[in-house]
Amino acid sequence: MLSKKKVYVGFAADILHEGHINILKKANKLGVVTVGLLTDEAIASYKNLPYMNFAQRKAVLENIKFVKKVIPQKTLDYVSNLNKIKPDYVVHGDDWKKGVQKKTRQRVINTLRKWSGKLIEPKYTKNISSSSIKNNIKEIAFSTNNRVSRLSRLIKVKNIVRILESHNALTGLIIENTKVLKNNLREEFDGMWSSSLTDSLSRGKPDNQSVDYSTRINGLNEILDVTTKPLVFDGDNGGRIEHIKFLVRTLERLGVSALIIEDKKGLKKNSLFKNQSANDQDSIKNFSNKIKVAKESTISKDFLIIARIESFILGKNINDALKRAEAYSKSGADAILIHSKEKNPKQILAFAKKFKSSKFFKPLVAVPSTYSKIYEKDLIKNGFKLVIYANQLMRSAYPAMKKTAETILSNRRSYEVEKNIASINEVINLIK
Repeated sequence: MLSKKKVYVGFAADILHEGHINILKKANKLGVVTVGLLTDEAIASYKNLPYMNFAQRKAVLENIKFVKKVIPQKTLDYVSNLNKIKPDYVVHGDDWKKGVQKKTRQRVINTLRKWSGKLIEPKYTKNISSSSIKNNIKEIAFSTNNRVSRLSRLIKVKNIVRILESHNALTGLIIENTKVLKNNLREEFDGMWSSSLTDSLSRGKPDNQSVDYSTRINGLNEILDVTTKPLVFDGDNGGRIEHIKFLVRTLERLGVSALIIEDKKGLKKNSLFKNQSANDQDSIKNFSNKIKVAKESTISKDFLIIARIESFILGKNINDALKRAEAYSKSGADAILIHSKEKNPKQILAFAKKFKSSKFFKPLVAVPSTYSKIYEKDLIKNGFKLVIYANQLMRSAYPAMKKTAETILSNRRSYEVEKNIASINEVINLIK
């Protein structure tokens, strides 16, 4: 009988709309419907993390009358699930004949041939899509709580989370909107880094905490006003232990996702200076207590406290770094940033190799400002889940602006710089 035919439908189902229901209706007429629900990991491999997590999306689909069963589909590729179920039909809208999913579609067709299964492709429902709906509900979906938790979710489902420095609202918009297509996959930054260094430089001050937290937080508000992606805050050493709980609460209330604090004490001197003689490292006991206070001050379990270890910066050995990493992990740190100013990544990779075997291992964070030749794939292999490109936008803006200023002075007019700068039309239309 027709009703006993097996039908498979692959869905992300983050936001269900009329087009999805049409697909399920068609599938239900063909037989018993199993939905292969893409996991968060599968979705994050090719586009933004879904607003709802897997369990929430599964609960919705299980309560739709056209659906008999919901199972996880762990990759974009259908083949593994199809080989297990051997459905008579796979139903998918005809919108995947072109673009990113074209190869996936062909693999479905090839697999179904093994048992004479058929691909059914209802006409794509016009003028409706999850993407367009998402654009209309961003204000709701990216509420403060949703934004805080987003980084934690990304770390759980992505091989590595890519963060880029933002020192004003304009750079936040660049991070928010910049995308490239590579190997038919969309690449983009997952979030922003509020850097103490670039916040200071943009205000013409040295990176020694001359710019206080209240000033930096005012700048944060401007970035958060025009963006939706997670933001990680560079908290230097976190200040006095008596005050750190107020910093945590302020950041969390604004929608920041993580605070990174370093285990140095006293007046700050940037870690990338060669001479670090004026810097001193906090004791393991004191800094562990600071982490504990910071973590206990959080309201959401998803607001992350990340401990930054400065042992290599201050000329200490790997054993000191490992001892600190274990202590900070035990004190509640959600991740460990191992810092280095070497021109190659040998130090951090050696640390990662040993720390991975510790029972107190936590996800690792890399800041490849000096060892910039390392690829993200090599960080992934060594247990790094977060990479922060900590100052590249500021460093690219400064020489470009300086060159423009020099060219105008040399030529006593601005014509010569026009070919190297954005057009007036582009600039006035930048903000919609």
